[in-house]
Parts: sequence; structure tokens; C-alpha cells
Amino acid sequence: MVDVTALGARVASSAVAPLVRRLFVRDGPGAGLVDRPVRISALVSFRSEKRSVTPGDVDKVAAELVRRALAAAGPRERPVDAAEATAVKDALARTLARLGEITVEDYEAVGLGPDRFARELRTNVPLSPYGLGEGGLLLYERLLHTASLHILNFLTQRSTYVARQQTVQTQQLARLVQAVDVLLERLPSQSAEDAGFEERYADHIAGRYGTLTIYGLDAGTREWPLDTAYLSLAATRTQAAPDGRREGAYPAVAAEQVLAGHDQVFLRGAAGSGKTTLVQWLAVTAASRAYDHGLTHLIGRVPFVLPMRRIVRPGAELPFPGDFLRAVGAPVAGEQPPGWAERVLRARRGVLLVDGIDEITGDRRAAARRWLRELVRAFPGNLWLVTSRPSAVPVDWLAAEGFHELGLAPMGRAEVETFVRRWHRAAGAEESVGEALLRSVRTTSELNGLATNPLMCGMLCALHRDRRGFLPQDRRSLYEAALTMLLERRDRERELHAPDGTRLPYAVQVQLLQKLAWWLIRNGRSEMDLDEALGIVDRALPALSLDGAGAREVYNTLLLRSGLLREPAEGRVDFLHRTFQDYLGARLAVQEMDFDLLVNQADNDTWQDVILLALAHARPREAEHMLRRLTDRGTLRTHLVAAAGLRYAAEVEPGVRKRVEERLAAHIPPNGYDEARELAEAAGDLVLTLLPGPEEVSHVVAAWVVSAAVQVGSDAALHFLTGFREHPGPVVQTVLAAAWHRFDRDQYAREILAHLPRQEMVDVSTADDLRALRSLGGWEHIFVRGAYRVEDLTELVVAECLTHLSLEAPHPVEGLTWLSAFPRLETVSLFTDPDETWTRQVPAGVRLRYPALSPSHDHQG
Repeated sequence: MVDVTALGARVASSAVAPLVRRLFVRDGPGAGLVDRPVRISALVSFRSEKRSVTPGDVDKVAAELVRRALAAAGPRERPVDAAEATAVKDALARTLARLGEITVEDYEAVGLGPDRFARELRTNVPLSPYGLGEGGLLLYERLLHTASLHILNFLTQRSTYVARQQTVQTQQLARLVQAVDVLLERLPSQSAEDAGFEERYADHIAGRYGTLTIYGLDAGTREWPLDTAYLSLAATRTQAAPDGRREGAYPAVAAEQVLAGHDQVFLRGAAGSGKTTLVQWLAVTAASRAYDHGLTHLIGRVPFVLPMRRIVRPGAELPFPGDFLRAVGAPVAGEQPPGWAERVLRARRGVLLVDGIDEITGDRRAAARRWLRELVRAFPGNLWLVTSRPSAVPVDWLAAEGFHELGLAPMGRAEVETFVRRWHRAAGAEESVGEALLRSVRTTSELNGLATNPLMCGMLCALHRDRRGFLPQDRRSLYEAALTMLLERRDRERELHAPDGTRLPYAVQVQLLQKLAWWLIRNGRSEMDLDEALGIVDRALPALSLDGAGAREVYNTLLLRSGLLREPAEGRVDFLHRTFQDYLGARLAVQEMDFDLLVNQADNDTWQDVILLALAHARPREAEHMLRRLTDRGTLRTHLVAAAGLRYAAEVEPGVRKRVEERLAAHIPPNGYDEARELAEAAGDLVLTLLPGPEEVSHVVAAWVVSAAVQVGSDAALHFLTGFREHPGPVVQTVLAAAWHRFDRDQYAREILAHLPRQEMVDVSTADDLRALRSLGGWEHIFVRGAYRVEDLTELVVAECLTHLSLEAPHPVEGLTWLSAFPRLETVSLFTDPDETWTRQVPAGVRLRYPALSPSHDHQG
């Protein structure tokens, strides 16, 4: 039996659109230029003497919709027999006839959306007389929804007024129609056996990926429903400058929408930034066949979650579609029909979520890229999301395969506040506790930076609650406190439920975890085989006093009680997060005196945190040895790592400190904009801890410092820039004003632009940009990049504030007479070919300029 909920979508827009048009009176010339809403019943006019639409037409349309839907289903998949199909047709015809009765106007109807509009049509249409069974009722509802969708889409196409006033809804309707058409191409090839398996597979996806862990809560309540836990973050599209450098940024998009604009996306994000949570969200949403959240591009898709750490095995080939489910240990793998995965991908119905390119060794990444290239070419038209830590692979690593690069942004202030409040509600904590933590985060730079990472933000919440409002102020102390909380508290909780288990003292747990972590780091791995983990534990046992416990028993206890280890698949072991792996590995590196090994890896970005945390654990002589070696290596990155390490080392001999600072002085502060860009590219957020403040440098150098932070482009960089927003230097103000599209628009407007002189020029490219400036009370000098709409400018720009306006794009048919709406306007700069008619349209006293031409082309209005 076919899935009836999808049956209505089997009628393509090419078939529905002509049927819908038959329900409405044909418009005369110029109908699209109406400047007011129109009542829908007037467009249908069933009762008009000169009507061109009759009740008989409605009956024919309903019959044709039912016929096409059942024909598409095939004789073996039809949910209703002939008699019930007639009843569905009659009920649908009566419902569509309501078009001639309702008082809703076209503008209002589009605003309702297809679901609510369908409910509006069903009002006062009793279905009991038609005797519809379950299958008939579902078919009726799906066909009504399909008809409603196309009716609203027709209304937006009929009237430019409706399309202009309901811009967002118009775009959503168009995307939904397109998505349904795409779904149509795929459904006929889906057999009943495939459909049944997909339902079971969807249940598996929902169960496996539908929850997240709440850090620090009692063991029995640590699972958090994904719908409650998911927090929409932002992804930024970077663009390449002609010289190949990363220059500028597109406006941020919601992370869950990254596949709406592109079929293939390579998403970079820092450790703990939410990449895996996003993968879970997309998988569960696709499997649920949901129409919510604006994710219409996922309708009818089948998700494949492919964590690289699990599917890349030493010496083994990467899996192809038929083995995807088996490779990730899905319990339903043995049930999948032969060839099912290949059929899904050939029908272009797949959502392939490849998580963690950075979690496989460098020598396997080339093979992974070839594997991705072969799959993309063999199965075009599917959706792909590949994730990685930022510096694991070069820029444009998958560009040749057609992937568009995006970066997952850290949580901004609003997201951090939402996260903290949700966490405390889930924990049952008092609201005042969460608000106290937020005050600490806002006023302490170290905590402010940590809180932008979802993983560490959860740990901060747990630590703050456990310690009654006290939080450590440095990373080492913070991680140490987190370990104490997780290991000791979890052990106590588990002891209540498993009194016969092997008890592992805190120090023993830490020692074993350190050995596992350091082995992974030294081998460039993020996951190990169970046999490898058992071997490490077994070799450590003779030095531990555990009363004869075996390696397997000790390992099982460590897995169950530490909360830091997990088995992502049978026979595989990894850490809950790379943050803990790096911290624990650094502790053992210091115990083993592996300082030269650490220094030799300083140019490897994945070792950065390990090196810094090792400096925090090292004794003074050991830290000084590392710092000297780092400065001797002579690269920009090692100099910066050494300088950052000064803050981690508890004690540094003055001569060594001076040596590190002298090397740093060659790079910090930057000597020009090129050096600023080089610093940002070499070290990212690390450089922010080394850059001087606004009072420490001249106005010119301050502009270069600001430029370096702007190039970093992170939330930590935005926090750093707030220290320069009151800077009196005009060049600093210009750089800050030009940078707002590199960051979250609204947050940057509040925290930076609101503090700058209004005469600084800012670029705008969307109506949302204009709204952000309007929220600040307006702006004096605006440069409109790209196409614009006159009504956006006249409605959203604060007229009493605007004095200088630059327009990059060709002008609409209205000409320039609309400039009279801005009484204080002094100059208009046009970057298109001059038109003498515009001179006469410019208000008196306004200077019309053509900057791309000679000054002689300037005119005074």
C-alpha cells in the first residue's frame, strides 16, 4: 500500500496549475498591476451572470485531481476503491466550491499559507455525508492541501501587489511547489517493499539521533529531546577574491538552511560548535517528512548519517551505498531490500551527511575525497553536507567536486542566553541561577569565549550550578573542575545502581583516560578499536592497585562511569569530545616528558590546544624549554603559539619571557593590512589574545589591529572589536563600519555600529540590512550594493537622517523622483551610465555624482 500522505504530491505542478487556473475568471490586460487586495470570491464569480467558471468546472477539476493521483499511484497501491474515489471527488468538489463563498482576500490567503487556507476552505463542509474511510479521508486531505498550495501560488503569480506585499510567503510557496515536483520524480520508483522499509528506517533515525546529552544532569535524566535542545546557529558563506584570498562574506544563513541554496555544502566548524548536532537535526527532520521549519527541500528525502570516524577503518575500503547502514552499525541494516540505497540515490532522494573529515588521519583524507567524488558523480542530484574542523583540510578542498564552503559561527550573545536559560529549565534550576551565570559570562572574557561553544557552554552551566555560582577563570582549572564533576559525581550516581561494579578512584580513572587520549593524539586518531583500548588498559594494570581486576572489567567500568568515553559503534571507542581528549593527552605528555614531540607538532593546528594545555601543566623548567624551542622553530605560527603559551605557564624565567616577546614584536601589532590578514589566517582566534588594545597603539596601527580581528571574523573577534568601537581614529571607524557583513548583522549593529559616527559609510544589500540601520535610529551615509526596490528605501530608511546615498545597480522605472522623500539628502552617487533625464528628477540642492567618471559629470539638482 502506498503512503497516502504522499499521494497528493504525485500530481505535478504542470498538471495542477492548469486545473487551478480553470477555477478563476480569466483576467483582462494589466491584471498584474493591481495596487490593492482582491476578494477571492470575486475572482471565481460562480454567481456572476457573465461567469466563465461554473460549479461543473469545479466538479471536473476535482475529478481530474483524483484521477491523476490514483493513476500515479498504480493499481496495486491505490488506497481507495472506485466507489470511495467518487466520494473523495464529491467532497473535494464541494470544498473547492467554497472559493465562491469565502470573504478572504488574495493578500490574506497567501499570508495564511496552504495548511491554514485548506482549513479555511473546509469550514462549513461536513464530510460525514460522503462516508469516507481512513484511506479516503487521507486522500481527500492531501489533494486539498495540494490544490490549496497551487491556488496560493497562482494568486502570487496573478498579482504583483500580492507578490510584493508577501515576499517571503511567495518565495516559500514557490520553493514548496518545486520541492513537490522533485518528490514526484522519485515516488513512482519506490516499491511497496521499499516504502515499508523506509518507514522502519525513519523510526530508527528518530530514535538514534532524536536526543542529545545534557551535561551535568543526573544520570537518569541526561537525554534531552532534540526538538527542545536544538538551537539554530548561523552559517556564513565566504567568497574568494580575485587573488584567491578569502575576502568578505555573504549574509549569514540559518545553519539548518545550508542545503536549501546548494545541493553540496562543505561546512567548517570548531570543535564543539554544533556540527554533529546539525547533522542530527537534518537527519531527524528529513526522516520525519516534516513540512515545518521551512525545510521544504528535505521533503521526500532519505537521510544517511555517515560519521567518518566510524566508517574509515584501518586498511579497509570506504563503503558504497549498499553498505552505508552496515558501516554505521544500524540495526535495520539487515532488513533493507537489495539495491534500496542505490535506488534512493538514483532517484535523487538522498541526504548524505558526512560528519567529521577532521576525525580521520591525514593519509586517509585523499582517499575520502576520491570516495566523495565518485559518489557525487555516480549519483548526482542528491543533497550532501560534509563537516570538518576549520583547519583540517585546505580552503576549497572539495570545490572541484562542486561543494560550496560555509563556516558554522559560534553562538552569539542571544544564542548563549537562550542556551543557558533552556539548560536551567531542563535541569529544574531556579531562573536566578541561570541569570547569575549569564552575568559572569558577559563580564569575564575567558568565560565569554568559552560560552560561545555549545559543548563548553553546557559544562559552564553544570559547573556553575554544582559550585553554587563559583567558576574557575582559566582553561586548565575549568577543565579540571569539569573532570572532577564528571568522574567523581558520576561514579557516586552509578554506585547506587551498580553496587557490585569495580570501583575506580578518581586518580586511576584520570590516569587511564590520559593513556587512551595520548595514544589517540600521537597516532592522529580520534577513535580506536576496542582491542587497542583494552591493550592500553591491560598494559597499565600492573602499576595500578585494583585487586586483580581484568582489563575488560576495568574498561567497562571506565566506560560506564566516567561519562567521557563512548562506543559509537560495536568494537569502536572514542572520547565524548575532542576537548577532553586534548586536555587529558596534554597531562600525560607532561608526565611522560614528551616536550620535543609537542614542539615538533606546533605547526599542526590540531595540536594547538594540546601544546597550550601542556604548558599549563608543565613545571617552570619544562615550560621554559618548550617556549625556547617554539621560538627557535622560527615560523609565524610557532611564534604566536609561544606567545599565547606565556599566559598558560604558571612561571616563566624573565630571559625566556623576553625572548618570546621579542619574537612576537616582529608580528604583533601587524605592520599593514597584508600582515593583518596573514596573522588572521595563520592563527585565527589565537591571535585575538595577542593583539594590543585601543590605548596601546597609534591610530594607524589601531586600524591594522582592527583589520586583523575583522579577518578572523568569529564571535570572539566581535567581542574584541567592542573595545575599539569608541576609538576616535577616523580610519578605525571606517574599517569597523565596513565590516558588519562579516558578522551577525543585528548583533554587529547593536554592539558596533550603534557606537560609530553616523556619517561613516555602510553597505546595505537587503531589506534586513535597512531594518537593522533603522533600529539604530537611521544612518547618514548608505551605499546600496546590488539591485534594490524603491519602496524598501523609502519605507525603511529614516528620511530625516540620510544625507549621502550611493546606488550601485541600474535604476527602476520610477527614475529618481522618489529621492524627494529624503529632505536632508545632499549627495547621490550613481555607478551606472549617466542619464540626463535624471538630472531634472533630482530634488533642488542635491548633488548628483558619477564617481566612476570624471568630476565634470557631476550635476547640481
